[in-house]
Amino acid sequence: MNTIIIELRTLMLFLIVLLVIISLFGFVIRKLLGAERKKWFSHDFLNERHRKLDLSVRLLFTTLVLISAYYTINTDTVEIAWYFETWFIIIVFLVSSEILRAFMDWKYAENRKDFVATIAEMMFMICIVFLTIKTDFFGLFNS
Repeated sequence: MNTIIIELRTLMLFLIVLLVIISLFGFVIRKLLGAERKKWFSHDFLNERHRKLDLSVRLLFTTLVLISAYYTINTDTVEIAWYFETWFIIIVFLVSSEILRAFMDWKYAENRKDFVATIAEMMFMICIVFLTIKTDFFGLFNS
């Protein structure tokens, strides 16, 4: 029981450090490019079309997560296909959402550098997530 608590604390600290690193990267890249800072957990839509497209993406991926959960619960096999894994659907959702934001920034934003910052942040997050998965959380939980 004690080792579980220690591992949870380590995981929480690791996730907080990753969040700080990603936030710092976003701050620095936007400062260097002269792009607007994005607010945390906000839905800053550039226009009505952007709002509708974002809502469509969110509904699509919510439906996919629900289908994945239903399939996982109701299947008799132990392993499910990788494209039904929740982590995969969430990663694809985040990338799709950021690509939509970058496209809308490129097409409609007053500052053209906003889309470059959005793409740079997305690529950095993809690299961090990939490294974290491939290195088993950078070896933090190896016994």
